[in-house]
Amino acid sequence: MAFIEVSDPISLVKSILLIICAVLVILGGIGILRYKDDLERVMYARIHILGIADMACILALLVLGEYLLAAAYFVLAPFNAHAIANAYYYGEEKR
Repeated sequence: MAFIEVSDPISLVKSILLIICAVLVILGGIGILRYKDDLERVMYARIHILGIADMACILALLVLGEYLLAAAYFVLAPFNAHAIANAYYYGEEKR
């Protein structure tokens, strides 16, 4: 007795790739929140790495044929990164 009935292997591969992309985005978000700010501009480096993971996920969505989701993600991801960077820059205490 199998838990997943594999009637269409391409659909299964697409689902696995989408789950991997989702995990990468979640790990990037956790990475931003988890580590202490020991260096002066470490937050901007983290946002840059998260942006690279976002672009990789967008490319994966395009390959999988999820064009509308990729387009929405392509538009919203840079706004999100800019909002985080802007809040960090104006929210930090000036020493």
